[in-house]
Amino acid sequence: MRNITLTAAFMAAAGLTAALGAGPAQADDTTPLQTLQAGAQGALSDQPGAIGAIWDHGTEQTVRAGFNDQFMRVPADPTSQVRIGSNTKLFISTVLLQLEAEHKLSLDDTVDHWLPGWVNANGHDGTKITIRQLLNMTSGIPDYLDILDIQIWYYSDTDIHRIWSPRDLVNRATAVSGGTVGTYDYSNTNYVLAAEIIQAVTGRASGTEIQDRILTPLGMKDTTYPTTDPTLHGNWMHGYFLIRDTSFSSVSLTAGAGNMVSTLHDQAVFHAALLGGKLVPAQQMAELKTTVPIPDAPGNSFGLGIIKAEACGQTAWGYNGAVIGNYTSWIGNDDGTRQVLTANNEYHGIPTKGQGTFATAAVNALCRTTGVSPAIKLQATG
Repeated sequence: MRNITLTAAFMAAAGLTAALGAGPAQADDTTPLQTLQAGAQGALSDQPGAIGAIWDHGTEQTVRAGFNDQFMRVPADPTSQVRIGSNTKLFISTVLLQLEAEHKLSLDDTVDHWLPGWVNANGHDGTKITIRQLLNMTSGIPDYLDILDIQIWYYSDTDIHRIWSPRDLVNRATAVSGGTVGTYDYSNTNYVLAAEIIQAVTGRASGTEIQDRILTPLGMKDTTYPTTDPTLHGNWMHGYFLIRDTSFSSVSLTAGAGNMVSTLHDQAVFHAALLGGKLVPAQQMAELKTTVPIPDAPGNSFGLGIIKAEACGQTAWGYNGAVIGNYTSWIGNDDGTRQVLTANNEYHGIPTKGQGTFATAAVNALCRTTGVSPAIKLQATG
């Protein structure tokens, strides 16, 4: 998912882009864990709860502040499940890269080759758009989440069991004039289509392919890919839209683009395996990391479901995800051996100061794990 009304990239929206692009600050003796804990505490200025994790070559340290459930006063728990929003996209692109490595498709195949007639309205032409352009957001296909009545329905959160079909979402998007093919323009519709291409190629649902290719091999037992049932089970972090508990939000509306549920630990395991070259061969890894500029986020560029930036003078990769009530982000070094992951449980379409504070702390914590002065001096309150 993305910030539906205001921005084209979650990383820019959260303030993470600003942190990555800032100049050096004076070093201090704060440890990475202390830095991240201060950021979690600072996030409570407008968030009920915040959790975070530092992953350093398989060693994990966690922080927490506030509440998982603000009404029952259940403390925040860094092991809890959370809706990860657009962080779903990297799972979709990974499966497609695996399929390419297996010679079952090419990223240069057209959308129409696998989904005939899906994109053929209002000037949109699936015969001229490739899978690669879906994954790097240069298809020119509009975002169905920018359509006003869908936004109103989504944020009202009153009919969470309604099933939205992927075809209906694509039809709604292509009924609107779009951008230019080949030019970056963030659209969740791209990943709805990408998920459907996985099914067209394999004959199996994208969630099943993700389960068998990624989750089970990596032991990611706390990660799921719901498509119809919005219910959460076990230990999970509630999500809030202002004072409303919106934990059980629609998953069919965001399937392929932002429907997954995971933990900080499971996400770190996935990123480490992917960036460490354990999930896709070198050729596909190079494709994953081939980026296009993000116009409204100078210094940042978009790969195949992943964002490239700089932290402390080094290449950094990451992504942010937001669904109603939940906001998650991660940032890591080039090979995934060092990562910082965060989650907050308040999101209402507009990034908050608290989320920006936590995002800045995450960048600074990552820098400190490498022994480099942070990109921005942390100024957290709370």
